[in-house]
Amino acid sequence: MWKEENNALSKSFQFKDFREAFSFMTRVAFLAEKMNHHPNWTNVYNQVNIRLSTHDAGNTITDKDRKLAEAIDRIK
Repeated sequence: MWKEENNALSKSFQFKDFREAFSFMTRVAFLAEKMNHHPNWTNVYNQVNIRLSTHDAGNTITDKDRKLAEAIDRIK
C-alpha cells in the first residue's frame, strides 16, 4: 500500500533477487517515460523504494502521482 507522507506517495517493493528488482525498475522506467512523470527511487539488492511527488506543482502529490502509483502496482 502506498503511504502518503511528507507531500509524497511512497512504497517499498521486495523481490527474490537483484535481477527481479532491476527488471521491475526497467518496466517502471519505460512506464514513467511514457507518462512523462519520473519517480525518485533507490535500489539495494532486492529492494526498490519509490517516492512520488510532482516537482512542478511545488513537490506535492497530484493526480500524476496517483496515476503513476496505480500503474506501478499493475506492473508488480
